Amino acid sequence: MQVGPLIDEQKREQPATSAFEHDQWVTVVWDDPVNLMSYVTRVFQRHFGYSPQRAESLMLLVHNEGRAVVARGLREHMEADALAMHGYGLQATVEPATSSES
Repeated sequence: MQVGPLIDEQKREQPATSAFEHDQWVTVVWDDPVNLMSYVTRVFQRHFGYSPQRAESLMLLVHNEGRAVVARGLREHMEADALAMHGYGLQATVEPATSSES
């Protein structure tokens, strides 16, 4: 019988990650054929408090690229934002942030 510290070898070999990396999630709004561009812009202004210019810029990303990251932060907050977008009739998902989105 071997006596010694109980160390999980796999955990020890994994690189350390900061709490910051675990807290980075994004809310993505997806393009749809139903909602008017002016409506999407107003939703972004009302819910997120974005300026008219920022809201329109995000709406154009949704329209032209098919999606836009509209918020980033803790997973729970992003889930609440996605649920709110659903309440406005917009399609939204929550995803882990990538290095290009952080």
